[in-house]
Amino acid sequence: MGQAEKLKNPERYTGQSGMQVFDVINEFGLDFYEGNALKYLIRYKKKNGLEDLKKCREYLDYMIAGYSE
Repeated sequence: MGQAEKLKNPERYTGQSGMQVFDVINEFGLDFYEGNALKYLIRYKKKNGLEDLKKCREYLDYMIAGYSE
């Protein structure tokens, strides 16, 4: 994979099957907050560790605060 392709499809967003997190976001029709929570959860081991988990929690907390049954 060339440098341009790595920038376009970084490994931290790609699963073992080659599926991109952005494909999952689109497939399930996730909104901005849902998509970002998923993105940070998926990449935390390969990029920013605890910092990404905290970002994920921020988006989840926002979603929970706005949730109504």
